[in-house]
Amino acid sequence: MSDKTITFSISEEREKEMKRILHTVYDALREKGYNPINQIVGYILSEDPTYITVHNNARSLIRHIDRDELMQVLVKSYLSE
Repeated sequence: MSDKTITFSISEEREKEMKRILHTVYDALREKGYNPINQIVGYILSEDPTYITVHNNARSLIRHIDRDELMQVLVKSYLSE
């Protein structure tokens, strides 16, 4: 086992793309009457795409986001406020 810490980073452009996708997914879930936060959290925790509606291609879009990258962006956003 190595004592070195592995670093993880994503580009600013990728971060913007993930934000755009999340907004699209959020809006699609809200339009269909779901609680978007609960559904997105369910997807993040389980990686089960059925938490996300197919409305406006949201289910396909969210699959373009890597969970590890998303978690990094969310933690960064939460801690930077």
